[in-house]
Amino acid sequence: MESVEVFTSEGKGRGLKAQKEFLPGDVIFAEPAYAAVVFDSLTHVICHTCFKRQERLHRCGQCKFAYYCDRTCQRAAWLNHKNECSAIKRHGKAPTENIRWELAPRAGAHQQAWGWWERMGRPLGESQMVRPRINCNAFTLSDQRGLQAVGVGIFPNLCQANHDCWPNCTVIFNNGKIELRALSKISPGDELTVSYVDFLNVSEERRRQLKKQYYFDCTCEHCKKQIKDDLMLAVKEGDHKPSAETVKEVIQFSKDTLEKINKARLEGVYHEVVKLCRDCLKKQEPVLGDTNLYLLRILSIASEVLSYLQMFEEAADYAKRMVDGYMKIYHPNNAQLGMAVMRAGVTHWHAGLIEAGHGMICKAYAILLITHGPSHPITKDLEVMRVQTEMELRMFQQNEFMYYKMREAALKNQKIEVMPEPSNETAPSLFHKKE
Repeated sequence: MESVEVFTSEGKGRGLKAQKEFLPGDVIFAEPAYAAVVFDSLTHVICHTCFKRQERLHRCGQCKFAYYCDRTCQRAAWLNHKNECSAIKRHGKAPTENIRWELAPRAGAHQQAWGWWERMGRPLGESQMVRPRINCNAFTLSDQRGLQAVGVGIFPNLCQANHDCWPNCTVIFNNGKIELRALSKISPGDELTVSYVDFLNVSEERRRQLKKQYYFDCTCEHCKKQIKDDLMLAVKEGDHKPSAETVKEVIQFSKDTLEKINKARLEGVYHEVVKLCRDCLKKQEPVLGDTNLYLLRILSIASEVLSYLQMFEEAADYAKRMVDGYMKIYHPNNAQLGMAVMRAGVTHWHAGLIEAGHGMICKAYAILLITHGPSHPITKDLEVMRVQTEMELRMFQQNEFMYYKMREAALKNQKIEVMPEPSNETAPSLFHKKE
């Protein structure tokens, strides 16, 4: 925090201000969690200190509840874990994540709080007073590759950063710490802002989400001027421009389809998801513009599920259209854009479209160097893919026939790595509202 000043931001309360110049990709500051918990369903597969997913974790020998990568992580957690450990050992089982979340931030009365839980099965009533403030300023923690939400934590410095729908900073969880990273050039005296919600919503919807979850009215420039709303609501232009009634019908059909898709995904019926996406796209394509958010949502789901089913050629077509739309909407250094471009690049690579695949992987790598940094595990993975696809591209350019022959032979001898199973979870958002 040496290069950051806490100040009173008009109409927003406290905020953070830069005291020196930062360039895109600079780490403004990093901090460990003041308090954090792992979600109940993942307590045995996620390290309770660094939140990395590991195949083999070491379990606490006393409470049999907490898991750690190694002795280093276990020793680092002991100061906060010792009261939890003794209470769980005496009680015989661990409390739910909701109760652990209420207990975790109360460092000053930690031992007393855990003693109360042992006797009464619930924390001290004082926690009810601080819960709303804690819930609105908590950060969703992801695994080491940033692909799955695994817990929630409090970061006292980070939580003072105010929201902007088009921010100059982003937040990433890297090697057990939260990093605040610059997305664009920041001058001394500029306020440091982050986005609490995904930008891929019209301004009215983003403001509604922010009001509901964080209790404030967004007054950022993009919301006030409704910037990019026209792109996200785009319809086909020209001689066959659809009527307002037709657009309304297709939008409602898209919303209904998304509900059916969510149900099918929860049930794991992925071929039904593909059918729903194809049917919806037939309705959308003559009516909605290439950047319409409902079209982009269907394209995203279709490409993801088809990749999982190893139907890569069709998936690549949808992924390309999705990325083209995202590039016109998102900030050029948006982390979600970078992840989407990476997935599209991998899909093209698996489909044998090496030129497009390598280009997308290089583009994703450039974005993630800024949003995640070179030391982040997913950036390292992407660098390996970039080198591999570059080598394959050179081979393709030298002899296209031999490239495809060698690729065909390699695929016969080596099973293609299956894409991660599609999930209904959105990418981990910045601040987490715990219900």
